[in-house]
Amino acid sequence: MMEAQAPAPARQPHLRLLPAYIGDLDHPKSHYVLKTWLLTLLPSLALAGIISALVGRAEGPEFGPPGLWLLFALVVFAPVVETLIMVPPLLLLNRLFGPTAAAILSAVGWAIAHSLQATLWGLIIWWPFFVFSSILLIWRRKSLATGMALVMAIHAMQNAVPALLLFSGLAQG
Repeated sequence: MMEAQAPAPARQPHLRLLPAYIGDLDHPKSHYVLKTWLLTLLPSLALAGIISALVGRAEGPEFGPPGLWLLFALVVFAPVVETLIMVPPLLLLNRLFGPTAAAILSAVGWAIAHSLQATLWGLIIWWPFFVFSSILLIWRRKSLATGMALVMAIHAMQNAVPALLLFSGLAQG
Protein backbone atom coordinates (compact mmCIF):
# COMPACT_ATOMS: atom_id res chain seq x y z
CA MET A 1 0.00 0.00 0.00
CA MET A 2 1.38 3.40 -0.98
CA GLU A 3 1.51 6.17 1.56
CA ALA A 4 -0.02 9.47 0.63
CA GLN A 5 2.62 12.13 0.17
CA ALA A 6 2.14 15.50 1.72
CA PRO A 7 1.53 18.21 -0.85
CA ALA A 8 4.53 20.35 -1.69
CA PRO A 9 4.48 23.62 0.19
CA ALA A 10 3.17 26.52 -1.84
CA ARG A 11 5.89 28.76 -3.20
CA GLN A 12 5.91 32.38 -2.16
CA PRO A 13 4.86 34.70 -5.02
CA HIS A 14 8.34 36.23 -5.23
CA LEU A 15 9.84 32.76 -5.53
CA ARG A 16 7.80 32.12 -8.66
CA LEU A 17 10.21 34.52 -10.36
CA LEU A 18 13.13 32.36 -9.29
CA PRO A 19 14.13 28.79 -10.17
CA ALA A 20 12.83 26.08 -7.83
CA TYR A 21 16.32 25.19 -6.54
CA ILE A 22 16.47 28.58 -4.75
CA GLY A 23 14.19 27.16 -2.07
CA ASP A 24 15.99 23.82 -1.83
CA LEU A 25 17.90 23.94 1.45
CA ASP A 26 19.53 20.60 0.66
CA HIS A 27 20.96 21.71 -2.70
CA PRO A 28 24.79 21.33 -2.75
CA LYS A 29 26.04 24.75 -1.70
CA SER A 30 28.82 24.99 -4.30
CA HIS A 31 26.31 24.36 -7.09
CA TYR A 32 23.82 26.69 -5.42
CA VAL A 33 26.35 29.54 -5.31
CA LEU A 34 27.46 29.07 -8.93
CA LYS A 35 23.94 28.76 -10.33
CA THR A 36 22.67 31.68 -8.28
CA TRP A 37 25.63 33.85 -9.28
CA LEU A 38 24.69 33.28 -12.92
CA LEU A 39 21.07 34.02 -11.99
CA THR A 40 22.13 37.41 -10.62
CA LEU A 41 24.86 38.23 -13.14
CA LEU A 42 23.25 37.47 -16.48
CA PRO A 43 20.02 39.45 -15.94
CA SER A 44 21.96 42.41 -14.51
CA LEU A 45 24.23 42.38 -17.59
CA ALA A 46 21.12 42.25 -19.78
CA LEU A 47 19.62 45.18 -17.85
CA ALA A 48 22.86 47.13 -18.30
CA GLY A 49 22.74 46.43 -22.04
CA ILE A 50 19.12 47.51 -22.33
CA ILE A 51 19.73 50.69 -20.36
CA SER A 52 22.80 51.45 -22.44
CA ALA A 53 20.81 50.93 -25.65
CA LEU A 54 18.02 53.21 -24.42
CA VAL A 55 20.00 56.07 -22.90
CA GLY A 56 23.51 55.64 -24.25
CA ARG A 57 26.56 55.34 -22.07
CA ALA A 58 25.34 56.45 -18.67
CA GLU A 59 27.63 57.67 -15.95
CA GLY A 60 28.58 54.77 -13.72
CA PRO A 61 29.65 54.78 -10.10
CA GLU A 62 33.02 56.32 -9.25
CA PHE A 63 35.25 53.74 -7.61
CA GLY A 64 38.61 55.48 -7.68
CA PRO A 65 41.85 54.22 -9.18
CA PRO A 66 42.14 50.51 -9.96
CA GLY A 67 44.33 48.51 -7.63
CA LEU A 68 44.32 45.82 -5.00
CA TRP A 69 42.43 48.03 -2.55
CA LEU A 70 39.59 48.48 -5.08
CA LEU A 71 39.52 44.75 -5.76
CA PHE A 72 39.32 44.07 -2.00
CA ALA A 73 36.68 46.77 -1.47
CA LEU A 74 34.38 45.46 -4.20
CA VAL A 75 34.86 41.71 -3.80
CA VAL A 76 35.24 41.35 -0.02
CA PHE A 77 34.31 44.50 1.90
CA ALA A 78 31.12 45.52 0.04
CA PRO A 79 29.47 42.06 0.06
CA VAL A 80 30.16 41.59 3.76
CA VAL A 81 29.10 45.08 4.86
CA GLU A 82 26.06 45.26 2.58
CA THR A 83 24.86 41.86 3.78
CA LEU A 84 25.25 42.92 7.41
CA ILE A 85 23.32 46.11 6.65
CA MET A 86 20.64 44.18 4.72
CA VAL A 87 19.69 41.70 7.44
CA PRO A 88 17.94 43.85 10.11
CA PRO A 89 15.69 45.86 7.75
CA LEU A 90 14.90 42.76 5.68
CA LEU A 91 13.87 40.77 8.72
CA LEU A 92 11.75 43.69 9.94
CA LEU A 93 10.12 44.06 6.51
CA ASN A 94 9.46 40.32 6.50
CA ARG A 95 7.80 40.51 9.91
CA LEU A 96 5.67 43.51 8.88
CA PHE A 97 4.74 42.60 5.32
CA GLY A 98 5.72 38.97 4.62
CA PRO A 99 8.52 37.57 2.47
CA THR A 100 7.32 38.70 -0.96
CA ALA A 101 6.92 42.34 -0.05
CA ALA A 102 10.08 42.21 2.06
CA ALA A 103 12.21 40.93 -0.84
CA ILE A 104 10.75 43.50 -3.23
CA LEU A 105 11.07 46.42 -0.79
CA SER A 106 14.62 45.41 0.08
CA ALA A 107 15.58 45.33 -3.61
CA VAL A 108 13.96 48.74 -4.16
CA GLY A 109 15.79 50.15 -1.14
CA TRP A 110 19.14 48.87 -2.41
CA ALA A 111 18.37 50.19 -5.90
CA ILE A 112 17.69 53.65 -4.46
CA ALA A 113 20.83 53.53 -2.32
CA HIS A 114 23.00 52.60 -5.31
CA SER A 115 21.27 55.21 -7.50
CA LEU A 116 22.43 57.91 -5.10
CA GLN A 117 25.95 57.31 -6.40
CA ALA A 118 25.04 56.80 -10.07
CA THR A 119 21.47 57.45 -11.15
CA LEU A 120 20.89 54.44 -13.42
CA TRP A 121 22.91 51.99 -11.34
CA GLY A 122 19.85 51.12 -9.27
CA LEU A 123 18.04 49.91 -12.38
CA ILE A 124 20.80 47.36 -12.88
CA ILE A 125 21.35 46.13 -9.32
CA TRP A 126 17.75 45.74 -8.17
CA TRP A 127 17.61 42.19 -9.55
CA PRO A 128 20.68 40.84 -7.73
CA PHE A 129 19.43 42.41 -4.49
CA PHE A 130 16.00 40.87 -5.01
CA VAL A 131 17.72 37.48 -5.29
CA PHE A 132 20.01 38.19 -2.31
CA SER A 133 17.01 39.21 -0.19
CA SER A 134 15.09 36.09 -1.22
CA ILE A 135 18.06 33.86 -0.35
CA LEU A 136 18.36 35.40 3.11
CA LEU A 137 14.66 34.92 3.81
CA ILE A 138 14.71 31.33 2.58
CA TRP A 139 17.93 30.19 4.26
CA ARG A 140 17.26 31.86 7.59
CA ARG A 141 14.77 29.04 8.21
CA LYS A 142 17.74 26.66 8.34
CA SER A 143 20.46 29.06 9.48
CA LEU A 144 20.73 32.82 9.21
CA ALA A 145 24.52 32.50 9.21
CA THR A 146 24.41 30.11 6.26
CA GLY A 147 22.03 32.43 4.42
CA MET A 148 24.34 35.37 5.04
CA ALA A 149 27.40 33.39 3.93
CA LEU A 150 25.65 32.35 0.72
CA VAL A 151 24.60 35.92 -0.03
CA MET A 152 28.11 37.20 0.68
CA ALA A 153 29.66 34.59 -1.62
CA ILE A 154 27.22 35.22 -4.48
CA HIS A 155 27.52 38.99 -4.02
CA ALA A 156 31.33 38.73 -4.07
CA MET A 157 31.20 36.79 -7.32
CA GLN A 158 28.72 39.32 -8.74
CA ASN A 159 31.08 42.17 -7.87
CA ALA A 160 34.16 40.29 -9.08
CA VAL A 161 33.24 40.78 -12.73
CA PRO A 162 33.26 44.60 -12.72
CA ALA A 163 36.09 44.63 -10.17
CA LEU A 164 38.32 42.56 -12.43
CA LEU A 165 37.39 44.71 -15.42
CA LEU A 166 38.28 47.84 -13.45
CA PHE A 167 41.47 46.25 -12.11
CA SER A 168 42.57 45.24 -15.59
CA GLY A 169 41.80 48.68 -17.02
CA LEU A 170 39.16 47.31 -19.41
CA ALA A 171 36.48 49.41 -17.68
CA GLN A 172 36.54 52.87 -16.18
CA GLY A 173 35.24 53.61 -12.70
